[in-house]
Amino acid sequence: MIDYRIKTFLKLCECMNYRITAEKLNMTQPAVTQHIHYLENFYNCKLFVYDRKSLKITKEGEELRKYAENIIYQENKFFRYLNGKSETKIKMGATKTIGEYVIASHVAKYLSIPENNISVEVDNTDNLLSLLKAGKLDFALIEGYFDSNEFAHKIYRKEDFLGICSKEHPFAKKEVEIEELFNNTLFIREEGSGTRMIFEQFLEAHNKSIQNFDRVVCISNFGLMEQLIYENCGITFGYQSIADLRNNLSTFHIKNKIIEREFNYVYLDTPYSRYLVDRFDAYK
Repeated sequence: MIDYRIKTFLKLCECMNYRITAEKLNMTQPAVTQHIHYLENFYNCKLFVYDRKSLKITKEGEELRKYAENIIYQENKFFRYLNGKSETKIKMGATKTIGEYVIASHVAKYLSIPENNISVEVDNTDNLLSLLKAGKLDFALIEGYFDSNEFAHKIYRKEDFLGICSKEHPFAKKEVEIEELFNNTLFIREEGSGTRMIFEQFLEAHNKSIQNFDRVVCISNFGLMEQLIYENCGITFGYQSIADLRNNLSTFHIKNKIIEREFNYVYLDTPYSRYLVDRFDAYK
């Protein structure tokens, strides 16, 4: 049974504010403080410190948070086991590109076994990592960046990351200089999405940013973005798998720049998580 003070600690990690934590848990603020002081005395370390009136978690606090998240996840799985719930039900997440363009056949193979069941949460990288930490997903397939010190991971596959444009665009099926990109409207996903993070990291490595483009339009739905690109309103960057499923679009490469990225299983480092990752992966 997880100590109730650990649950208070995790809620404070989420809110990073004693007053808000107390409100969320329907407690008094002194009670929250008392729980944290108890844990600090028990573990003989500071879990939180104030830096210019902002609450910061310490290195030791981060380690306790990871440990606590893992224990709560495993306890939930143990309860499912005691209640006869089969672990053929997987709760997975997938970033939008992977969920919409990559895993359909894999999920279909998994569901071809009658006793298998699965739920798939498709969202951006930041939101999926938050759900993982909260123990609400068994694992997530992530296309973007994540903290490998915080999560366990296993490669799913590698994929080319390239330009996507209309078949009528001058870039179609060509190699272009990086400077040629910026005379275009750039369609880009919302902040927190894997494709956006990857492209922004690429530009930063070349001392550029999305602000160098003539115009930047943020669209979270690729269906709308695809239609606008088809109408030759601008360009975007994404994975080869998107282009492979869209005959109405073309691709282009940046000259002398091969961009390849990994899709990874990302999960809490627990035996249950690793078992479910391996179970799902076996149907790939």
